[in-house]
Amino acid sequence: QVEVVESGGDLVQAGGSLRLSCAASGTIFSIDSMGWYRQAPGKQRELVASIISGGITNYADSVRGRFIISRDNAKNTVYLEMNSLKPEDTAVYYCNCNARPNPDPKAFSYWGQGTQVTVSS
Repeated sequence: QVEVVESGGDLVQAGGSLRLSCAASGTIFSIDSMGWYRQAPGKQRELVASIISGGITNYADSVRGRFIISRDNAKNTVYLEMNSLKPEDTAVYYCNCNARPNPDPKAFSYWGQGTQVTVSS
C-alpha cells in the first residue's frame, strides 16, 4: 500500500508565496510521476503541475511562470512552489502519485487527502 501525504496549505495574501510538500511512503518499487491537482468550490478537479521520473514538467496555463514543481526522488517527495498567488488560486490542493508497488508494468494512482490553500484579496 502507498500513502500520500500533503502539507503546507495556508491562508496567504494575494501576491504572496507558499510551498506545498507531498511525500509518498509505503511499498514503492518505483514512481512514474507525481503531480498536483486542485479543486475549487463548485468546480472540477484540475491539473496544476506534474513531473515525471525523468524530470520533465507540465503546467496548467493558469499557473505557468508563477508555480514551480520539483521532486526529490530519494525521498519520494514532490514540492510545489507557488508565487504571485491570486485569489483564484484558492482551492484544495491534492497530490497524485503514479507508482509501482512491485516490479510490475502496471502503475497505480494514489491520492492524498488534500491541503487547503486560501488566497485573500
